[in-house]
Amino acid sequence: MVRTVAGKVVLITGAARGIGAGLAERLAGHGAKVALVGLEAEEQEKVAARIGPAARSWTADVTSWTDLERATAEVVEHFSGIDVVVANAGIATTGFVRSVDPVAFEKVIEVDLLGVWRTFRVTMPHVLERRGYLLAISSLAAIAHAPGMANYAAAKAGVEAFSNSLRAELAHLGVRVGVAHPTWIRTDLVESADAHPVFGKLRTGMPGLLGRTYPLEVALDLLEAGIARRARTIHVPRWVGALKLIRSFLPPIVELSGRFQGVPAADRAALADIAERGARAAAVTGPGGRAATGDS
Repeated sequence: MVRTVAGKVVLITGAARGIGAGLAERLAGHGAKVALVGLEAEEQEKVAARIGPAARSWTADVTSWTDLERATAEVVEHFSGIDVVVANAGIATTGFVRSVDPVAFEKVIEVDLLGVWRTFRVTMPHVLERRGYLLAISSLAAIAHAPGMANYAAAKAGVEAFSNSLRAELAHLGVRVGVAHPTWIRTDLVESADAHPVFGKLRTGMPGLLGRTYPLEVALDLLEAGIARRARTIHVPRWVGALKLIRSFLPPIVELSGRFQGVPAADRAALADIAERGARAAAVTGPGGRAATGDS
């Protein structure tokens, strides 16, 4: 069933840029009221200003219960409820498990997985009240697990599993739960990772569709349509869904391609990069990642 978002209150985390900001603008254009929640206050305020009175920004860390509870209470007070929650906040690091900065590694799991759980748990009573929709942004990385992305793949796979369990728990209460799997989308996060002197080459060297980067509009079109129909899964683009049918065959394929992609050489280069720049500087990617880890 296709439903309109006109008049609905949509809370979006990680709404300062990329998918979060673009989706807020799209949904507001169809009459939704959008609550922007995230760490990058200045950027979010710019997004809210572009949208106009239908949008408002709240500064909150999705890993903080206190922040989320305060922001959610203020959103409900301002907009009188919440119909849809898009748990979009996410960060990434670059690095192999044996050498990546431990703090940065664990922060990805805290933001990308536990941030979804905390966002949904805090906002759920209000979504239940309106028999609304919860959408978690997972990734292609939940299906195909590439070298140098162990924490991101683990977190996003966890998001998929969490959403599948939650869907079954809430179905009888009239709340729908969706999970989205975008591939590489041209955002600050991906462009920052591609600029990494070691891991950018690995990422862009992935074979065929697995290494292709898509315009932001591709993701926004499919996500917007998925939210309208309260979809259980949204694949961005649609071929990502086909990979789920063969996911059990993907790990050995990835391992083999990794050898041809130059993982051994990249491993040595990563150690040299860490020696030159430091583990944290070599790991954190994008402005969102720097905000989450407190790095300037």
